[in-house]
Amino acid sequence: MVDAYKKYEFKKQLEELRAKHGRGTELISLYIPHDKQISDVTSQLRDEYGQASNIKSRLTRGNVRSAIDSLLSRLKYIQRAPENGFVIFTGAIDIGADKTDMQTTIIEPPEPFISYKYHCDSEFYLQTLEEMLEDKRSYGLIVLDRREANIGILYGKRIEASASLTSNVPGKQRKGGQSAHRFQQLRLIAINEFYTRIGDKANNVFLAVDHHDLEGIIIGGPSPTKEEFEHGEYLHHELQQKILGLVDTSYTDESGLYELLENAQDILEGLDVIKEKQYMQNFMKMLVKDKGFATYGEEHVRKNLGMGAVQTLLLSEDLKKVRITMVCESCEHEEKKTYARKPGKLDIETPPCNKCKNATKITQVVDMVEELSLIADQMGTEVVFISADFEEGEQLLNAFGGIAAILRYHTGI
Repeated sequence: MVDAYKKYEFKKQLEELRAKHGRGTELISLYIPHDKQISDVTSQLRDEYGQASNIKSRLTRGNVRSAIDSLLSRLKYIQRAPENGFVIFTGAIDIGADKTDMQTTIIEPPEPFISYKYHCDSEFYLQTLEEMLEDKRSYGLIVLDRREANIGILYGKRIEASASLTSNVPGKQRKGGQSAHRFQQLRLIAINEFYTRIGDKANNVFLAVDHHDLEGIIIGGPSPTKEEFEHGEYLHHELQQKILGLVDTSYTDESGLYELLENAQDILEGLDVIKEKQYMQNFMKMLVKDKGFATYGEEHVRKNLGMGAVQTLLLSEDLKKVRITMVCESCEHEEKKTYARKPGKLDIETPPCNKCKNATKITQVVDMVEELSLIADQMGTEVVFISADFEEGEQLLNAFGGIAAILRYHTGI
């Protein structure tokens, strides 16, 4: 749960930074790897401060120099970069109404990076950090019969369809005027040619992936087609060695790639996408049984969570909501409401007080995932983050509001 929550927080930080913009090229992104001497960094920053005199716009020049001053003042208290390095984002953020706000964000990334980088632009440079969110492990997928084949790649939790082929293999019934033997020979030749085309296309697709990242290949389809394809060694010899197994599938069109992933859970056991699928399938099974051991939606889940009745809390990775605490400026009545979270913005018009109808003010804003995760931790509840990159995960987000729970016992809520 800790690693998944850290990933969620890291992703949220990048979303917030992506939403920030400057009026000119005045936002600075400073990437300092572990082995970079801080004294070298401060020396370069002083050089950049001097070069800022070449900036024509007086306002942009002043903002760049203010940002560099902010960086230098912070680096005074840092002797050495942490093990994974760190990144400082600073600059005058355009906050609308012809105003800017000097803001600074410091991030210690989940993985180390190699290159030092000073980048000044109208938006922050995030590519190095965004690449850390990508699951670089991938799996080659092939589904085929003697009529068609589809090739795809499982990137992390997302399937990308890469190629589709159809065959010229004749049916089993021969046409008039051909001997049975001749017809069978022509049919075998056509099958071999089709398997060769599949192999060539798969080689092009899979060899384009870094061989360190391609963990294996799974082949699906009816028997005996997939067995013939594997035994015929139509794949490049390096790819042939990466075949993890053969799986029965009913479909060989693009939907067959998703069926292949579904049916290959034993082969791919341990992958995050398989674990998440199993959690969602367990939740759906409980929900269909309708015995009160599954619930969804913020209101029902929140009540059960507060009672300590939730065994497993399922949260969508794409759940973007905040919990707002409002207090009446007159009678001090407190109320909490949930609002959509827009990265970089908090444009919320608070409603009048429920009791006296006077104006209210916001006293606290908490990310809802953070809030529910904290309650779950206090209640000994398992928290599972579910990606929206596969069917069941998308269903959690769109059909169940991004929040669901498997209960310890029936509560009637």
